[in-house]
Amino acid sequence: MKKNVIVLLVSLLSIGSYAQFGKILKKNNVKGAKKLVKAATLSDADMAALSLQSVKWMDENNPVGKAGDPYADRLNKLVNGLESEDGLDLNFKVYLVVDVNAFATPDGSVRVMAGLMDIMTDDEILSVIGHEIGHVKLGHSKKRYQSAYSISAAKDLAAANTGAGQVLADEEIGGFVENVANAQFSQTHESSADEYGFKFLVAHGFNYHGMESAFQKLADLSGNEGKGSLTSSHPGSAKRSARAKKWAEAQDSKK
Repeated sequence: MKKNVIVLLVSLLSIGSYAQFGKILKKNNVKGAKKLVKAATLSDADMAALSLQSVKWMDENNPVGKAGDPYADRLNKLVNGLESEDGLDLNFKVYLVVDVNAFATPDGSVRVMAGLMDIMTDDEILSVIGHEIGHVKLGHSKKRYQSAYSISAAKDLAAANTGAGQVLADEEIGGFVENVANAQFSQTHESSADEYGFKFLVAHGFNYHGMESAFQKLADLSGNEGKGSLTSSHPGSAKRSARAKKWAEAQDSKK
């Protein structure tokens, strides 16, 4: 059974999200300013640890589809062979929630919502996955985490007594995930991830027309026929669908 409870990292589109973050702040912690300085220079090891820590928290706080679940089995079939992609180590799971969305974190964890799978074909889901991989490969997800980490610092969320391999204390990770959710991708990042996703479809021999129809479905759900953007910095889904259509037509002409 799908639930309407999810810790959401907004990337593609969110329809009716219900987030629970459980933020608990420490009162006598290390100064947040120390983290603010460190945020811009998080080492790759720290970024990997922070990403894994956040994904672990999200997986524990959302209903994850297991083997035998129709959503999980469908997703696993679609991504079979994509665990190593363009130099990235990827892992995939489905959250059994009603949200129409998907996201990826810097460590290569890709999460797809059952609500999105309900309305999209296999080809369309693959186009979304390619887009999310693009955010990781192009470094957008890492920058988003750095931004969220800086915001945490500004709120004096510096961690103390963290366990091995952790960057934030256990009780602070939920608040950090909330900050990540609020750290939107720029229009440039979204557009470049779209282009990466299209090339991903072509490279794997997938039906690249799926990107056009995926964005059109999101436009239809937007309540404004996709003419407006979800935020001032994001292109509308209808615009992205039209751009994907041009890419597909150009690719068709090469055949």
